[in-house]
Amino acid sequence: MALHIQSPFEWGWNRSKVTVSEVGAAKPDEYWSEASLHAGAPAVRRIGVADLKSALASGFEDFAANRSDVIFLCILYPLIGLVLGRLAFGYGMLPLLFPLAAGFTLVGPVAAIGLNEMSRRREQGAAVTWIDAFGVLRSPSLFAIVQLAALLIGLFILWLVVADSLYNVTLGPEPPVSLTAFARDVFATGAGWTLIVAGIGVGFIFAVAVLAISVVSFPLLLDRPATVDIALRTSLRAVGANPGTMTLWGLIIAGSLVIGSIPFFLGLTIVLPVLGHATWHLYRRVVTS
Repeated sequence: MALHIQSPFEWGWNRSKVTVSEVGAAKPDEYWSEASLHAGAPAVRRIGVADLKSALASGFEDFAANRSDVIFLCILYPLIGLVLGRLAFGYGMLPLLFPLAAGFTLVGPVAAIGLNEMSRRREQGAAVTWIDAFGVLRSPSLFAIVQLAALLIGLFILWLVVADSLYNVTLGPEPPVSLTAFARDVFATGAGWTLIVAGIGVGFIFAVAVLAISVVSFPLLLDRPATVDIALRTSLRAVGANPGTMTLWGLIIAGSLVIGSIPFFLGLTIVLPVLGHATWHLYRRVVTS
């Protein structure tokens, strides 16, 4: 029998067909360990700055252990950012360029689901590759994960609508004629500074809301059988028990995303996977059985 060596395209196509056929197919006792099969709302505990440092260090270790694979997985997000930026310049959507970039913080937890799954599997001692990120699709909690993801995407769309409205009532409704004119209107006029202050204020509210409902909810759904309601309430309780520490965590995320976005979003190829893996380890430190 002749040996057939698959091309990368064939291999990817066959893997994708297998993945689709296994969507939601894993049984609870196959996907979760016996210790994680209990239902109900878990307890949360207080954490400190040392726990954040430990979560980030563990996240970097996960990233380093699978560095080429994770970069390959996360290169999609900087490319999406560049495409969105090009659309903003090319189609008169320049005022939405900053809201689009800032919106990464709102959908970041969705982008990190696969990274959470990789950290979960590595914690169990399994050999991990980038294809394991798609193991989320086999999860018995897939429907709940999709519901939570839809909520965050909805908040992202709402943020864009609000940001566009703020522009319309300050510098709009006519689009800017050039990048130079737009920058001058934003930084050299009263209406422009009103837009800046209002945009930062409203964006902060959106960011706090997303942090509160998602900081541990996605990892919890991956870790044990739970409903969206339990995941959301657990996340809110975790923030309520650790307001100062979670505020610092939010600032770390925001600052890291800003730094990673400066060189044309390319820094996100490192920032996103490290934060994604670290989120799993933060969950492990906040949520107890």
